[in-house]
Amino acid sequence: MSNQSSDKKFKEWLDILQQESWQLELIISGFAIYGLFMVIEPIQVAAQEAQNVSNVFKTLLYQGLEISWYIITINLIAHVILRGLWIGAIGLRYVSGEIEYDKLRYSPRFNRHLQKRVGSFDDYVALLEKYCSVIFAVTFLLVFYLLGLLVIVFSLVLLVLWMERDDTPGWVTGWVIIPTIVFLCIGMLLTFVDFVTQGWLKRKKWTSLIYFPFYWVFKFLTLSFLYRPMVYNFLDTRFGKRLNWFVVPLYLGLTILAGTGFSTSNYLSEEMTANSYTANETNYVDAMDDPRQFADRASIPSKVITEPFLNVFVVYGSSVEDDVFYFNEELKPEEDRRGIYSIFSEGRTSWRQLSNGTQSYLQTLEEMYTLSVDSLDFKPDFVFAQNKQRQLGYETFLDMTGVPRGKHILNVRRKDHEQDSVYLRTVIRIPFWYYPD
Repeated sequence: MSNQSSDKKFKEWLDILQQESWQLELIISGFAIYGLFMVIEPIQVAAQEAQNVSNVFKTLLYQGLEISWYIITINLIAHVILRGLWIGAIGLRYVSGEIEYDKLRYSPRFNRHLQKRVGSFDDYVALLEKYCSVIFAVTFLLVFYLLGLLVIVFSLVLLVLWMERDDTPGWVTGWVIIPTIVFLCIGMLLTFVDFVTQGWLKRKKWTSLIYFPFYWVFKFLTLSFLYRPMVYNFLDTRFGKRLNWFVVPLYLGLTILAGTGFSTSNYLSEEMTANSYTANETNYVDAMDDPRQFADRASIPSKVITEPFLNVFVVYGSSVEDDVFYFNEELKPEEDRRGIYSIFSEGRTSWRQLSNGTQSYLQTLEEMYTLSVDSLDFKPDFVFAQNKQRQLGYETFLDMTGVPRGKHILNVRRKDHEQDSVYLRTVIRIPFWYYPD
């Protein structure tokens, strides 16, 4: 069969597919919803893990996947509900045909009102069909919109990280990176305005002259060349334009609703972090049963310590290594290898390179950190480690001899600097109870 749009048989084939597409829509929606509920937990775990290791690119990727999950799931569930209502209406039409208002024997006022506002049953079925088909198409359009936004944000982050590198020449920053960032920011604003106004920038001669260069670049960055025909086919009808005006406020409202909660106290909150008077489960190993939970800055085995020692795990943070280089400049490499690497490049540090500076690195960390139980200070003896959530960090054991029974506060502090001044900063305070056997 020819696939040319002018071919008569091809048009007839498309008309048949159009009429029978509801079956494919239901099959795809059903399998998609089932699969979506299977993958959401691994996505959330991966997003949380990326945040904990401060991996900006993975965080953007998995958060984008999580937002896409919500968009697709909400839309597909709405599609299945409306399509089920449509199938019920088709079945009812087979049984009773059209709505016969005369047989209802309502007063003339209600009879006129219902005929005007409700109309015929066939119009109702057609309206349901229209909404079902449009929701199914809009679902994937919204995902493509989000994917395009992620590509732009990813590009901006990559440019900023490139600009912040010490080995980036000044002329590259001034003549390449900054102009590119400005171009992308202006392009994002213009693209958003054009999207919200449904193509107003393309209608005026003077605005189209300014907007066209941005449009030409952003059609690749936003991947719009993959779905533009669907967008323009969607916007060339009054129904599509009205729905487009409705979609953006709807998702903004859902976002605001998702961030709405209920507080039961003026002083207590479920999101309180650990301190001298708050115990958070993310700081106790035996309390972290959910795989989506990660240690918050530091952790100890339990709220109640019965052994004559205290195991302390300190989570590695992205700024720690910069401070290590500040306090021990000999450890700073000639080329910073942190960031994206490839198996075809030398970006990943080899085991030999790691071994050469490990002892000095640990000694510097031990000089930077001070661990204390109440007012009793300990100098840590660190080793590199991973906890059960596979978070990178370093751990040590504190001798509890001489520590009395009862409640205590573990205070994790680290040397920090601001310009040329050095000070001791509190990383976290973790309350615990010590009752040796």
